[in-house]
Amino acid sequence: MAPESTLRGFDDALEHLDSRPDCRALGIIGPVPGDVPDLALLQGRRLLVCCEEGTRLRDLAEAGMNAGAEVEWLRTDKPDFDRLAAWALPVAGVVLAAGAASRMGSNKLLLDAGGQPLVCHVIEAASGGGCHHVIAVYAQKPVKDAIGNSAVCVENPQAASGQASSLRVGLTAVPEDMAGALVLLGDQPLVGARTIEVILRAWRREGARPAVATSYNGRREDWRPPVLLDRSLWPELMTLEGDAGARQLLEKRPELVDTVHSTGRPDDVDTPEDYAKIVHLFPGERSH
Repeated sequence: MAPESTLRGFDDALEHLDSRPDCRALGIIGPVPGDVPDLALLQGRRLLVCCEEGTRLRDLAEAGMNAGAEVEWLRTDKPDFDRLAAWALPVAGVVLAAGAASRMGSNKLLLDAGGQPLVCHVIEAASGGGCHHVIAVYAQKPVKDAIGNSAVCVENPQAASGQASSLRVGLTAVPEDMAGALVLLGDQPLVGARTIEVILRAWRREGARPAVATSYNGRREDWRPPVLLDRSLWPELMTLEGDAGARQLLEKRPELVDTVHSTGRPDDVDTPEDYAKIVHLFPGERSH
């Protein structure tokens, strides 16, 4: 593609951004213009630049950052499909960490596993598996303190009303440019980043259903969290009440759900016996 035709395409894209405030991102793949145009329209938006030519790649990336854009760049004219899909359809992780843990006798999310609290393993899985942002919905300050800066902590003052309230709080906190939310339970420390990667890849493929969850026996109706929820489902999810969360909607409408086989384990920790079953699976665990 000639530089002048590339520049015309760039101008068309900027004109589109100017007319569509709801368009939150711009991707440029292949040769980029030698003279960088005014990128002021990219303030607060995302920019992806894929270009073999290092100097032009650097100049355009720097101009985007100076304009206030969130910039990613790859030195290639032919980026990997999964990498492009991850950029075009970003996902936030929402960790539900506001449960009362009444059967445990103490806050289960703070129990040690391999030298860190259970909830921190879940946050690491979300981040390591490809979630662009990770939000943790909490009710007790010690949980917030344990999470620290590893996630954006959002308080749910109505946590006692059930999991649906935490789901609403979490979805409300997701940035506008996220296309979906991966909902994880804070007491499932064995899910792992690999499972998150598989879920994200399945949801991003053409023809996927708006919800993707894990299945451990091959039966779609027996899905377990984590579950990825396309933004198109959120208006209905925001109306839910009680302790069942997204399951209330997805069990009534199973046609909305795809499942993937998980390489991790779905174990959640509700009792001291549950904890005893899984704690030895973490390296470096302390005795209790």
